[in-house]
Amino acid sequence: MQTESVLDHGPGEHPDLTEPGGDAVIVALYDAHSRALHRYLARRVGQDLADDLVAEAFLVMWERRGDYDPRRASARAWLFGIATNLARMHERTEVRKLRAWGRELGRGLDVEPPDARAAAAVDAENDVGRYAEALAGLRQEERDVLLLTAWADLSPAEIAKVLDLHVTTVRTRLYRARGRLLKRGKP
Repeated sequence: MQTESVLDHGPGEHPDLTEPGGDAVIVALYDAHSRALHRYLARRVGQDLADDLVAEAFLVMWERRGDYDPRRASARAWLFGIATNLARMHERTEVRKLRAWGRELGRGLDVEPPDARAAAAVDAENDVGRYAEALAGLRQEERDVLLLTAWADLSPAEIAKVLDLHVTTVRTRLYRARGRLLKRGKP
């Protein structure tokens, strides 16, 4: 049975979702990847919206299972691509959240800490605020590639497949995003 072969090789492999038993394969994929997908989406759009987007991503996967080409990408990578596209629809909310987070973390941190450990914690909070603001200021294409790398742990090759880009383009966007993030994150 297809489900057993998918489970034997890991649900992130390249199953045929259109064969009989494809629904069971999608259930196996849900069991294997829903938590990681939720963590990725929660970081991008918040917990509440992540719940909805995980469900929507699997619904889209099920509805579009005939469009999946196992030769192009793993089912896991395709799923994260679907989720990224759904998150893009909520980009304005994401950018507003990151900017608000950056402003909030930048408030009231001028207090002199009692020891070096507290000072390090204050510096870390300042850095998070600066980087959140910098992340919000990245171009959408750069932010997608960076977050798929950092939060979804996809390789540049997987990202290229799901976003229909050349690996070189993904690496270039990742390089630029990291550079801009570091430049904007500096005090």
